Amino acid sequence: MKSIPIGVARPVPSAEHSTVSQPGWHPRWLLAAPHRLGFCAAACMLSLSALWWSAVLLSRAVGYSPAWAVPPPAAHALLMGLGFTPLFIAGFLFTAGPKWLGQPAVDARVLLRPVLLMLAGWCLVVPGLHLSSTLAAAGLALVAGGWSRLCWRFVAILRASRAPDRTHAQVVAAACVVGATTMWVAACALAGADVTLLRAATQVALWCFVATVFVAVSHRMIPFFSASALPALDAWRPMWLLWVMVAALWIEALAAVAALGWGPLAPWLRGVQALMELPVALLLLWLALRWGMVQSLKIRMLAMLHAGFLWLGLAYALSAVSHSLMAWTDGEQSLGLAPMHALTMGYLGATLLAMATRVSSGHSGRSLAADNTAWAMYWVLQAAVVMRVVAALWPSGATVLTLLAVLAWTTATVAWALRYGGWFVRPRIDARPG
Repeated sequence: MKSIPIGVARPVPSAEHSTVSQPGWHPRWLLAAPHRLGFCAAACMLSLSALWWSAVLLSRAVGYSPAWAVPPPAAHALLMGLGFTPLFIAGFLFTAGPKWLGQPAVDARVLLRPVLLMLAGWCLVVPGLHLSSTLAAAGLALVAGGWSRLCWRFVAILRASRAPDRTHAQVVAAACVVGATTMWVAACALAGADVTLLRAATQVALWCFVATVFVAVSHRMIPFFSASALPALDAWRPMWLLWVMVAALWIEALAAVAALGWGPLAPWLRGVQALMELPVALLLLWLALRWGMVQSLKIRMLAMLHAGFLWLGLAYALSAVSHSLMAWTDGEQSLGLAPMHALTMGYLGATLLAMATRVSSGHSGRSLAADNTAWAMYWVLQAAVVMRVVAALWPSGATVLTLLAVLAWTTATVAWALRYGGWFVRPRIDARPG
């Protein structure tokens, strides 16, 4: 049988487009494969966090200020940084990880308790952010306990592997352990009402855990997908490139923690930081072209991944400009949160949506292609990123643009959760297991 390149649409059963022949949903299908359980839980958290922040900003716009036990910026960073991404990471890792490492497939039932523990924890954290930091601390401790258990299982798979190429899995495992550590530190910070420690923990979690996992997966998967779908391209991914990207992320974490712990960095240090970020930005923007961003535009699923990766280079470019302004003006001028949202909403958000859409489609028996619905949701999310970045660069229009951005983000993420959540609780349309 002739193989079909990854990323290219393949014929699918007519049931994919038939609402009449679709089997009824049942929660037991969440345990048919790790990605079903992890992605469904993550989709719930993604929707919850988007709706929560939309409600916060809309209430602020009409003059109502809800009660806060944790300062809103710190609460926002905590929930958006750690609320849904670890669950998506778990769904992906326990699906792709055993294949990377030549190990047996993981039974989703072994992930059920840790995932439920994390969901239960967030159900305490969210009200705790408004009512009691102690309640939020207790909830985050449950989240940390569940994630620590998942990390332990993945490390066990890694240790049992004798696969010749384990580098990406090792980087991911190390980042996940850092993530577990930062969750415990953040829980202690909430218990002690230490906002500085909480913000430091979330910064380390962002750069050294979430972004590091995404960079490792991007380095492994984007050139592979591109070369499989477009034979003219090669799967170029030297290991030095991975180490440069990881090092750049960890340096950002160090600078963020230093600024929180010791106050604003001296202008010359910001200048040094900008001098580091500029070549990284140029490298990443060149890499987006080297990996076939232009050629990928003819295949939607690939274009989604490449457009997401492009935001990483743009985030570093914006950061280099921002830190140059801070060095030049002694901290009086910067680009504000533009670089941060280019990284989080742009690179992390767009890559997450693209990768989760691909995994969900392929593992439900559907074609590895983005249909019109997936394509529309993705570009609504991209519009949200652009509006949020522009809002940071244009203070006079920030209020309106930020509201529009959060509404677009909420529309895209809730729509994604509703659509693909229905797939997770139904059998594959091709009747295969998984």
